[in-house]
Amino acid sequence: MKTIAVTMGDAAGIGPEIIAGAWEQFQMMPDCRIVVYGHPEIMRRAAVLRKTNAEIDCLTCCASDILEVPSGVIDARSGHAAYSVILRAIDDAKKNVVDAVVTAPIHKAALHWAGYSYPGHTEIFAEQCGIENYAMMLYLGAGENLGGQYGLAVVHVTLHTAMKTIFEQITVESVLAKIRLADGFMRRIIGQNNRLPRIGICSLNPHAGEGGLFGDEEIRIIQPAIKQAATEGLQVEGPKPADTIMLDARDGKYDAVVAMFHDQGHIALKLLGMYRAVNITLGLPIVRTSVAHGTAFDKAWQGTAETGSLLEAVRVAVKLCR
Repeated sequence: MKTIAVTMGDAAGIGPEIIAGAWEQFQMMPDCRIVVYGHPEIMRRAAVLRKTNAEIDCLTCCASDILEVPSGVIDARSGHAAYSVILRAIDDAKKNVVDAVVTAPIHKAALHWAGYSYPGHTEIFAEQCGIENYAMMLYLGAGENLGGQYGLAVVHVTLHTAMKTIFEQITVESVLAKIRLADGFMRRIIGQNNRLPRIGICSLNPHAGEGGLFGDEEIRIIQPAIKQAATEGLQVEGPKPADTIMLDARDGKYDAVVAMFHDQGHIALKLLGMYRAVNITLGLPIVRTSVAHGTAFDKAWQGTAETGSLLEAVRVAVKLCR
């Protein structure tokens, strides 16, 4: 039996209600126990909203002032609560109290208003685990709209950062590190005794730089990283133009794609399967997955939020911790 911690996320957003909406399906998952990390009263309200009679197993991991926060607004109290919940879940995972952590969405502004200067979950997990080499990955399991047998992973070289800072963060070392992380994850999914993962590498510039006419990052940085990965025995191709590589990946040519920046990978994968996509942090000593969407304040506490990404995040977490 695997115990999965599901964090409540920002209480003003859709996190609590998607957990409540998915609760009955959680109970049908074999060999899996779900424990919510958050506030029991928030989860009781979410259960009423989603018209479920199930008693949600919830640990109190934050202050009760969260009960006063209205829905759909940025509030420092939500940021404090979300941060407290995350730290408790990480600590329990490090102590093997739980086997994996699945996170509901937080609001970055609320986190900042509370005094925590993190771009998001990924950086908090990395810091708390003492990890410098990590990456955000979106993963879409095999199924509709995908030709590959093992699903599709997209790993990002740069993440939550302004576009103007991307160029200074893309180096031979950073690209190579993300290629290795993508390969390592897909080996776990495919199985060591089957075949090597096929990894496609995105270009940074239009048309892969057009031989240096539109920028030389492909020649100076990305190609050397790919060459080094190939010498290590990894099955890599690229750099490929970003506007066509995902078509090949969709059709099964690649098991994973390394994107150079956030939107380059996110937009394409979410178009393929917004509500089946799962966010996974690579490089951690613990298993952490998440929904691939935000707090959706415009839809919060209306009882209509989609639960598909959360369900997939839990399924993938169980698979990884096994």
